[in-house]
Amino acid sequence: MGGGNGAVLLSVDEMRQALLWLDEPIWALDMQGRTGLVVGGRPDPAKAGQELLGYAPAITPERLGDRSFCKTYGTRYAYYAGAMANGISSETLVIALGRAGYMGSFGAGGVSAARLEAAILNIQAALPVGPYAFNLLNSPNEPALEQNTVDLYLKHGIHVVEVSAYLAMTAPLVQYRAAGLSQAADGSVVIGNRIIGKISRLEMAQRFLDPAPADILGKLVAEGRLTPQQAELAQKVPMADDITVEADSGGHTDNRPLVCMLPAFIALRDQVQAARQYAQPVRVGAGGGIGTPEAALAAFMLGAAYVVTGSVNQACVESGASEHARTLLSQMDMADVAMAPAGDMFEMGVRVQVLKRGTMFAMRAQKLYEFYTRYNAWEEIPLAEREKLEKTIFKRDFASIWADTVKFFSERDPRQVQRGNTNSKDKMALVFRWYLGLSSRWSAMGEKGREMDYQIWTGPAMGAFNQWVKGSCLEAQQNRHVVEVANQILTGCAYYSRLRALEMQGVVFPPDLRRYFPVQPPQ
Repeated sequence: MGGGNGAVLLSVDEMRQALLWLDEPIWALDMQGRTGLVVGGRPDPAKAGQELLGYAPAITPERLGDRSFCKTYGTRYAYYAGAMANGISSETLVIALGRAGYMGSFGAGGVSAARLEAAILNIQAALPVGPYAFNLLNSPNEPALEQNTVDLYLKHGIHVVEVSAYLAMTAPLVQYRAAGLSQAADGSVVIGNRIIGKISRLEMAQRFLDPAPADILGKLVAEGRLTPQQAELAQKVPMADDITVEADSGGHTDNRPLVCMLPAFIALRDQVQAARQYAQPVRVGAGGGIGTPEAALAAFMLGAAYVVTGSVNQACVESGASEHARTLLSQMDMADVAMAPAGDMFEMGVRVQVLKRGTMFAMRAQKLYEFYTRYNAWEEIPLAEREKLEKTIFKRDFASIWADTVKFFSERDPRQVQRGNTNSKDKMALVFRWYLGLSSRWSAMGEKGREMDYQIWTGPAMGAFNQWVKGSCLEAQQNRHVVEVANQILTGCAYYSRLRALEMQGVVFPPDLRRYFPVQPPQ
């Protein structure tokens, strides 16, 4: 709550406190060459020695972004924590955020069906009315996996999914969207299953802004997965309720700058909305690179309806990452990242952004991809190189890894086994993917002896966050709690919005005021 009584606050500490009274407007005055702030009502500039310089309105974290996002998802803030696969965005993390009015997305990618179902039940028990979301990861090499995940979400009434790594619309994704549609008494479409599309390319944005493809809908109706009415209603709404523009992020990323991307995506949304006249326009949010209050403010000022954090949550105590991984993340700098081949889209040459400090994963994974592109079979690789791979990277022989791969896919997707048995290059790729897949699990589980192989998805935002909190209570990894991190980012964002508003009116502040340090705001 504000504490303004009309007094002019002149000291740095007093002015910082005034800027942090976020629910009160503030006025800047020139007091015979000194800048002062008044909290609350408009001061009287007629007083001797006073000149009115500027005004900044009240703005609390709840007022940042688009309030319709909060209404749709039942959140207090236009902010959510994006999914990180292998359960790194854990039940504990999602539940903690949900209880504080934020939404978190459970990292369903890479987890077993049993593990995912247990997470669903745990989160629904703790947050019976939300807010929460679950991730749906595109699986072009394992379409059955995507379908099974959608079936599980429909079975348990998961009404919000965050979808990522999509290259095209798929039948399971369309089924999820359309299966939640119904018609109100007034003829309007009621959307029961919400989709947040995390994307980095305009061509994919177009697909999420458009209704579901008619050919896929027709196929789903023919298979009995949708009713004719659901297919008809799906032609009246976009595929997504929200689009998260993913800039330079951890994991799958195109390393693109948000300042270039976000305006283009918003312009495309506006163009589509003008043509289709949806009852609720698709919102456009920002993710990737959001690790500090300044980054969040930049996104909101560019027009983001909401912001999404990722890497900074992985270093929090509630995440599913191992203690060793969280410690490495808490010590990294902005430049401590590298691009490496992605396990789920290895053959396609897709890459992910990972931590390079304290792990050799990026270098080793790149070596595997180079061998894959150069040779058509494991046996074609020179013997010395094969022995080196088995000794230093795999730490097992190729044949035993293939045997485990056969066992794994025989239960999960037998077509993969058939592919490997009939094509030597595919067999080699599946074994290489064994390493890429397990490296992220070793990281999450804290596998002893495999620290140099940890695949830790992260982006420059993590380093920026570490730089920001240096010297504060959040510098130590054990003090980083996901709700406190969110609170500090949004509080700092509101602080900077007022500071910048006054500076744009010509107000000059002391350097100490121009940086928000993680503190508890005054009550």
